[in-house]
Amino acid sequence: MLTHEEFKARNHFEQEDLLGFAYGRLIEDPPEGFCARLPVPPMLMVDRIANITADKSRGTISASRDVRLDDWFFHCHFLGDPVQPGCLGLDGVWQLLGFYCNWRGGIGAGRALGCGEVEFFGQIRPHDGVMRYEVQIKRYAELKKQGASMVIGDAQVLIDDEEIYTIKGARVGLFKGINYPDYPEKSANSRGGKMER
Repeated sequence: MLTHEEFKARNHFEQEDLLGFAYGRLIEDPPEGFCARLPVPPMLMVDRIANITADKSRGTISASRDVRLDDWFFHCHFLGDPVQPGCLGLDGVWQLLGFYCNWRGGIGAGRALGCGEVEFFGQIRPHDGVMRYEVQIKRYAELKKQGASMVIGDAQVLIDDEEIYTIKGARVGLFKGINYPDYPEKSANSRGGKMER
Protein backbone atom coordinates (compact mmCIF):
# COMPACT_ATOMS: atom_id res chain seq x y z
CA MET A 1 0.00 0.00 0.00
CA LEU A 2 1.00 3.61 -0.55
CA THR A 3 0.18 6.80 1.26
CA HIS A 4 -1.75 9.32 -0.81
CA GLU A 5 1.37 11.48 -1.07
CA GLU A 6 3.46 8.49 -2.22
CA PHE A 7 0.79 7.68 -4.82
CA LYS A 8 0.91 11.22 -6.24
CA ALA A 9 4.73 11.15 -6.28
CA ARG A 10 5.04 7.89 -8.25
CA ASN A 11 5.75 8.07 -11.99
CA HIS A 12 5.02 4.43 -12.85
CA PHE A 13 2.63 1.69 -11.72
CA GLU A 14 2.85 -2.09 -12.11
CA GLN A 15 -0.06 -4.49 -12.61
CA GLU A 16 -0.38 -5.20 -8.88
CA ASP A 17 -0.62 -1.44 -8.22
CA LEU A 18 -3.39 -0.99 -10.81
CA LEU A 19 -5.29 -3.99 -9.43
CA GLY A 20 -4.91 -2.60 -5.91
CA PHE A 21 -6.29 0.73 -7.14
CA ALA A 22 -9.19 -1.02 -8.91
CA TYR A 23 -10.13 -2.85 -5.69
CA GLY A 24 -9.68 0.28 -3.54
CA ARG A 25 -6.68 -1.09 -1.66
CA LEU A 26 -3.68 0.79 -3.06
CA ILE A 27 -3.91 3.96 -0.96
CA GLU A 28 -3.85 3.49 2.80
CA ASP A 29 -4.92 7.05 3.72
CA PRO A 30 -7.28 8.24 0.97
CA PRO A 31 -8.55 11.79 1.43
CA GLU A 32 -12.23 12.28 2.22
CA GLY A 33 -14.30 11.76 -0.93
CA PHE A 34 -11.62 9.70 -2.71
CA CYS A 35 -13.71 6.93 -4.25
CA ALA A 36 -12.55 6.57 -7.86
CA ARG A 37 -11.59 3.16 -9.15
CA LEU A 38 -10.28 1.55 -12.28
CA PRO A 39 -12.52 -1.23 -13.58
CA VAL A 40 -11.56 -4.68 -12.31
CA PRO A 41 -10.72 -7.47 -14.81
CA PRO A 42 -11.90 -8.41 -17.33
CA MET A 43 -12.86 -4.79 -18.07
CA LEU A 44 -9.51 -3.36 -16.94
CA MET A 45 -7.71 -2.52 -20.19
CA VAL A 46 -4.29 -1.60 -18.72
CA ASP A 47 -1.61 -3.86 -17.20
CA ARG A 48 1.05 -1.27 -16.40
CA ILE A 49 1.83 2.43 -16.58
CA ALA A 50 5.47 2.82 -17.62
CA ASN A 51 5.53 6.59 -17.17
CA ILE A 52 3.11 9.30 -16.06
CA THR A 53 4.11 12.98 -15.97
CA ALA A 54 2.62 16.39 -15.20
CA ASP A 55 3.72 19.85 -16.26
CA LYS A 56 1.24 22.49 -15.05
CA SER A 57 -2.04 21.66 -16.83
CA ARG A 58 -0.42 19.22 -19.27
CA GLY A 59 1.21 15.81 -19.04
CA THR A 60 1.77 12.39 -20.59
CA ILE A 61 0.95 8.76 -19.92
CA SER A 62 2.70 5.75 -21.47
CA ALA A 63 0.97 2.47 -20.61
CA SER A 64 0.46 -1.04 -21.97
CA ARG A 65 -1.62 -4.19 -21.86
CA ASP A 66 -0.60 -7.71 -22.85
CA VAL A 67 -2.88 -9.37 -25.40
CA ARG A 68 -4.02 -12.76 -24.10
CA LEU A 69 -5.06 -15.62 -26.35
CA ASP A 70 -8.05 -16.26 -24.06
CA ASP A 71 -9.22 -12.64 -23.67
CA TRP A 72 -13.00 -12.68 -23.10
CA PHE A 73 -13.84 -10.59 -26.16
CA PHE A 74 -12.11 -12.97 -28.59
CA HIS A 75 -14.72 -15.61 -27.67
CA CYS A 76 -17.67 -13.47 -28.78
CA HIS A 77 -16.38 -10.70 -31.11
CA PHE A 78 -16.69 -12.30 -33.64
CA LEU A 79 -17.34 -16.05 -33.79
CA GLY A 80 -14.91 -17.35 -36.40
CA ASP A 81 -13.22 -13.93 -36.76
CA PRO A 82 -11.81 -12.89 -33.36
CA VAL A 83 -10.84 -9.22 -33.06
CA GLN A 84 -10.63 -6.91 -30.05
CA PRO A 85 -13.45 -4.33 -30.19
CA GLY A 86 -11.98 -0.93 -31.00
CA CYS A 87 -14.18 0.64 -28.31
CA LEU A 88 -12.13 -1.21 -25.68
CA GLY A 89 -9.01 0.68 -26.81
CA LEU A 90 -10.94 3.91 -26.37
CA ASP A 91 -12.12 2.73 -22.96
CA GLY A 92 -8.49 2.04 -22.02
CA VAL A 93 -7.69 5.67 -22.82
CA TRP A 94 -10.63 6.83 -20.67
CA GLN A 95 -9.42 4.56 -17.85
CA LEU A 96 -5.96 6.14 -18.03
CA LEU A 97 -7.38 9.67 -18.09
CA GLY A 98 -9.48 8.95 -14.99
CA PHE A 99 -6.44 7.51 -13.24
CA TYR A 100 -4.51 10.65 -14.20
CA CYS A 101 -7.14 12.84 -12.50
CA ASN A 102 -6.71 10.82 -9.28
CA TRP A 103 -2.93 10.87 -9.56
CA ARG A 104 -3.02 14.67 -9.85
CA GLY A 105 -5.07 14.86 -6.64
CA GLY A 106 -8.64 14.92 -7.96
CA ILE A 107 -11.40 13.60 -5.69
CA GLY A 108 -14.61 11.79 -6.61
CA ALA A 109 -15.88 9.05 -8.91
CA GLY A 110 -14.69 9.00 -12.51
CA ARG A 111 -16.91 9.18 -15.58
CA ALA A 112 -16.07 9.28 -19.28
CA LEU A 113 -17.46 12.49 -20.80
CA GLY A 114 -16.85 11.84 -24.49
CA CYS A 115 -14.26 12.34 -27.17
CA GLY A 116 -13.91 14.45 -30.24
CA GLU A 117 -12.64 12.07 -32.88
CA VAL A 118 -11.63 8.41 -33.12
CA GLU A 119 -10.00 6.77 -36.11
CA PHE A 120 -9.37 3.02 -36.43
CA PHE A 121 -6.96 1.85 -39.12
CA GLY A 122 -5.80 -1.45 -37.68
CA GLN A 123 -6.90 -4.31 -35.49
CA ILE A 124 -5.85 -6.46 -32.52
CA ARG A 125 -5.91 -10.23 -32.96
CA PRO A 126 -5.36 -13.09 -30.44
CA HIS A 127 -1.71 -13.73 -31.37
CA ASP A 128 -0.60 -10.11 -31.14
CA GLY A 129 1.73 -9.19 -28.28
CA VAL A 130 1.51 -5.83 -26.50
CA MET A 131 -1.05 -3.05 -26.85
CA ARG A 132 0.45 0.34 -25.98
CA TYR A 133 -1.17 3.66 -25.14
CA GLU A 134 0.61 6.98 -25.66
CA VAL A 135 -1.53 9.74 -24.14
CA GLN A 136 -0.88 13.47 -24.31
CA ILE A 137 -2.71 15.43 -21.62
CA LYS A 138 -3.89 18.66 -23.23
CA ARG A 139 -5.58 20.09 -20.16
CA TYR A 140 -6.14 19.15 -16.53
CA ALA A 141 -8.26 21.36 -14.27
CA GLU A 142 -9.73 21.15 -10.78
CA LEU A 143 -13.12 22.84 -10.49
CA LYS A 144 -13.18 23.47 -6.74
CA LYS A 145 -16.64 25.08 -6.61
CA GLN A 146 -18.22 22.12 -8.39
CA GLY A 147 -16.17 19.56 -6.45
CA ALA A 148 -14.89 18.10 -9.70
CA SER A 149 -11.79 17.74 -11.83
CA MET A 150 -11.49 17.17 -15.56
CA VAL A 151 -8.87 16.06 -18.05
CA ILE A 152 -8.74 16.24 -21.85
CA GLY A 153 -6.26 14.25 -23.88
CA ASP A 154 -5.25 12.90 -27.26
CA ALA A 155 -3.90 9.38 -27.67
CA GLN A 156 -2.38 6.85 -29.98
CA VAL A 157 -2.99 3.12 -29.52
CA LEU A 158 -0.32 0.81 -30.90
CA ILE A 159 -0.07 -2.96 -31.26
CA ASP A 160 3.46 -4.35 -31.21
CA ASP A 161 4.77 -0.80 -31.84
CA GLU A 162 2.53 -0.18 -34.87
CA GLU A 163 -0.02 2.64 -34.52
CA ILE A 164 -3.58 1.43 -35.19
CA TYR A 165 -5.93 3.99 -33.54
CA THR A 166 -5.86 7.73 -32.95
CA ILE A 167 -8.12 9.46 -30.43
CA LYS A 168 -8.55 13.22 -30.14
CA GLY A 169 -10.23 15.18 -27.39
CA ALA A 170 -11.03 12.31 -25.00
CA ARG A 171 -12.56 13.71 -21.81
CA VAL A 172 -12.97 12.31 -18.30
CA GLY A 173 -14.18 13.94 -15.10
CA LEU A 174 -14.17 13.11 -11.39
CA PHE A 175 -17.30 14.10 -9.49
CA LYS A 176 -18.11 14.09 -5.78
CA GLY A 177 -21.26 12.43 -4.49
CA ILE A 178 -22.13 10.27 -7.50
CA ASN A 179 -20.61 6.91 -6.50
CA TYR A 180 -22.85 3.93 -5.68
CA PRO A 181 -20.97 1.88 -3.04
CA ASP A 182 -24.05 0.06 -1.69
CA TYR A 183 -24.82 -1.81 -4.94
CA PRO A 184 -27.13 -3.75 -5.40
CA GLU A 185 -29.27 -2.02 -2.76
CA LYS A 186 -31.60 0.80 -3.80
CA SER A 187 -30.23 4.14 -2.62
CA ALA A 188 -29.80 7.76 -3.70
CA ASN A 189 -27.38 6.86 -6.52
CA SER A 190 -28.87 3.52 -7.61
CA ARG A 191 -30.47 4.99 -10.73
CA GLY A 192 -28.73 6.62 -13.69
CA GLY A 193 -29.92 9.19 -16.18
CA LYS A 194 -28.68 12.60 -17.21
CA MET A 195 -26.04 14.18 -15.02
CA GLU A 196 -26.17 17.90 -14.32
CA ARG A 197 -23.36 19.93 -15.86
